[in-house]
Amino acid sequence: RLLTSKRAPREQPVAPFYYFPCQRWLAVEEDDGQIARELVPVDEAFVKKDPENEGQSPATLGLEQKAKSTTYMVKVKTGDKKNAGTDANVFITLYGSKDDTGIVSLKASKINKNKFERGKVDEFTVESVDIGDLKKIKIGHDNKGNSTGWFLEWVEIDAPSLGQCLKFPCGRWLDKSEDDGAVERIIFPAELQTVEYIPFVPYEITVYTSDIFGAGTDADVFIVLYGSDGICTQQKSLCLNKREQRMYFERNSVNQFIVELEDIGDIIEKIRIGHNGGGLNSGWHLDRVTIRRLLPNGK
Repeated sequence: RLLTSKRAPREQPVAPFYYFPCQRWLAVEEDDGQIARELVPVDEAFVKKDPENEGQSPATLGLEQKAKSTTYMVKVKTGDKKNAGTDANVFITLYGSKDDTGIVSLKASKINKNKFERGKVDEFTVESVDIGDLKKIKIGHDNKGNSTGWFLEWVEIDAPSLGQCLKFPCGRWLDKSEDDGAVERIIFPAELQTVEYIPFVPYEITVYTSDIFGAGTDADVFIVLYGSDGICTQQKSLCLNKREQRMYFERNSVNQFIVELEDIGDIIEKIRIGHNGGGLNSGWHLDRVTIRRLLPNGK
């Protein structure tokens, strides 16, 4: 999702870069005490250039691959029945009109430490190349562990880049001693439960933390993009978890993200960037932010 290392050659930009200088604290005990700021774009010539720091520019190979991939938010509901939960290793395959994802292990739930427990919903992130319109899924487990039998209520898959959220109802056991004994099932979406919305597009967001004492932050950094006519994106955290919060936004660092957000059009009029004030070292001195809107599928 994010790489920071020596500079790699860039492909020709597909959209203009927007430069947002800040050079101020986002800290309760510094400057004016604000931890979020609205920034407006300036011409590239106004952005401070420091040749000594150019070697810290982010590598782009992994990010370009990320920009051409689709992110799926996968929610899995375990049924509210006796012994419905499983300790087995669960996997899923998404099948589209063009391709499939291959077998993906659902290892780390974003909601629960113990996943696939009775009556609980777990959420996972799956990234894949463009597989086209989602047609069906296969989900199952390896039947390993103490309690392997699993009652799967449903799977919900949200694909922002496709502008679709699909529901895959199951309501059956995946258990060698229950139902038909199958531990994996192919499930099709319920058309009446499909939600359509405006597709998201990827934005490349590069954040430069200043080179002054105490500039780095461990807080949860977020961003909002504003287009013309008052349209704006949702508020989006740039880090997925606390581990990333500790890794990124260090003093004199450059962190680059590919973030899928609502398409606000070709013009970015301003941004709002800030943090939640959490963590041991929350105060942050932000030098600047650069943003460009990437076109889907690398076009």
